[in-house]
Amino acid sequence: MLSFQSSKNVLSLTEDLLVRIYELLAAESDRKSFRLVCREFRRIDSLTRRHLRVIRIEFLPILLRKYPRLQSLDLSACPRIDDGVVSLLLTRVGPGSNSPILGHWAWGLKSLVLSRATGLRFSGLEMLARACPCLESVDVSYCCGFGDREAAALSSAVGLRELNMDKCLQLTDVGLAKIAVGCSKLEKLSLKWCMEMTDLGIDLLCKKCVDLKYLDVSYLKVTNESLHSIASLLKLEVLGLMACPLIDDVGLQFIERGCPSLKVIDVSRCEGVSSSGLIFVVRGHRNLLELNAGYCLSELSTALLHQMKNLNHLEVIRIDGARISETSFQVISANCKSLVEIGLSKCVGVTNMGIMRLVSACINLRVLNLTCCHPITDAAISAIAYSCRGLVCLKVESCNMITEKGLCQLGSFCLLLEEIDLTDCCGVNDKGLEYLSRCSELSCLKLGLCTNISNKGLSYIGSNCLKIHELDLYRCTGIGDDGLEALSNGCKKLRKLNLSYCNEVSDRGLGYIGRLEELSDLEMRALHKITGVGLEAVAVGCKRLADLDMKHCEKVGDSGFWALAYYSKNLRQINLSYCGISDMALCMVMGNMSRLQEAKLVHLSNCTVEGVELALRACCVRIKKVKLFAPLRFMLSSEILEILHARGCIIRWD
Repeated sequence: MLSFQSSKNVLSLTEDLLVRIYELLAAESDRKSFRLVCREFRRIDSLTRRHLRVIRIEFLPILLRKYPRLQSLDLSACPRIDDGVVSLLLTRVGPGSNSPILGHWAWGLKSLVLSRATGLRFSGLEMLARACPCLESVDVSYCCGFGDREAAALSSAVGLRELNMDKCLQLTDVGLAKIAVGCSKLEKLSLKWCMEMTDLGIDLLCKKCVDLKYLDVSYLKVTNESLHSIASLLKLEVLGLMACPLIDDVGLQFIERGCPSLKVIDVSRCEGVSSSGLIFVVRGHRNLLELNAGYCLSELSTALLHQMKNLNHLEVIRIDGARISETSFQVISANCKSLVEIGLSKCVGVTNMGIMRLVSACINLRVLNLTCCHPITDAAISAIAYSCRGLVCLKVESCNMITEKGLCQLGSFCLLLEEIDLTDCCGVNDKGLEYLSRCSELSCLKLGLCTNISNKGLSYIGSNCLKIHELDLYRCTGIGDDGLEALSNGCKKLRKLNLSYCNEVSDRGLGYIGRLEELSDLEMRALHKITGVGLEAVAVGCKRLADLDMKHCEKVGDSGFWALAYYSKNLRQINLSYCGISDMALCMVMGNMSRLQEAKLVHLSNCTVEGVELALRACCVRIKKVKLFAPLRFMLSSEILEILHARGCIIRWD
């Protein structure tokens, strides 16, 4: 506690100094502590906060009144927002004429995230566009009701520079035309999975929005005609064409002669693209920084390698799935010395010698993906560790010949390592984890299917890798309660944990998991030793839990589910398939979780059809995706199915 004199000194600080102190606090937890000190500190927080991400929609009016100077508002966790809510937020509140105008919050707003807002339609979007004169960035991705009328409403936000419309499945060329004409200042546009889009819409877009610097049309069925239009964009720097099935080398020939500012291109999974098409791209853009050609090349041809000699500024190259020779590594290392990331996942022909040649010259590598490059051994890992001291991410999934010797070198030289994927590397053991634990910056560690590690190895991680926020222990059968105790004592920042099929974990282990206050994502499939006691410990302790998968946890009784319904109000996704939950507990879980968006409810043997229907009615306002047992398709009432469909809920039948 501060003494009276200390408190007096702190409170004598000027508002300007307090604001400067507040702005130095990067972590949200620190800012929360700041505003809880006193009323004056809370006032500084209110005046200074520029970004707000709302978790519970019922608190939205209060929060917007509290923070009147917002520049960025994220409502992606509030799928229930609709036109009525927007109307309320933009009008006077309270019965008296002196009530504050809540709409003031919109005047300075520059960024608005409405992703997955399934209830929002053209009326609400039109109100928002008119109420936010400074709006520059909008995200309406995955809004299943967003179509041409909604696009027309949004087009009145004439100052828009960034727009994300990924997976707006009802959007057509008509809607895109409205955006193109109304928002001609657009610089960044993403249209991934907008499946109704055609060459006509893209052509008009390129004619009207000439300032575009970023364009992503991945997964669209556009043809080479669209590439001809895109080639006219003089300022375009980033072009995403992932999995566009109808474009080929002829289309990339247009790109060779156009897009003079192009720095990044992604043609991964484009079936019609070959080395010849990439030669066109490389030949026309010597200043390319990033080339993503994963899973579209059968092999890295000699002609393409010859052209790559001119890419002196290339920083990122991904050629996953291609056949590659040692000569290729030699050419890349000799000419692309600026590389910071290379993706070689599932490449045929990757050898120790090839990797040694690559890293001997590319010493600035920070990210290296060698997933499923089975011939890789400790020799290659040692060369990587010795040459690439700044490495932050290494993916070596299914590289079975890596042992503790390779991990020893990583632990000795790659002290900046933040992420490593050792999934299905059966050569990894406790000694290897001891060496790896020297990498104190480690934040993501994947050890799934590493059956030779035990509680002892996990204790090294728990003692030394205090910054870990993601840990995958899928089917690590040697891990039990003692390992989780060590983990919970040291890794307090853990947010994502996978314990599925770790058969030795019991209620005691889940008790330790309950100490991880920042945990938001927990997978614990088929933990046959746990009961309601363990689930209750997790529910009580992990208040931030947002995603829970407990499929095949048959011994968990209703007491655990009652605790889950009472304490885990922030859950967004849950998998209860093959659990022993009853009708009453299911209704309570589905009804109480006000943020729940996705649920998997397959083979609930203790639930009746009536119980499942009541549970669905309890959550139908907010649920967006649900997976049900296939026979229920003919047993549930048509009324509840129609209600779910009307609200944009996707039903999958298993």
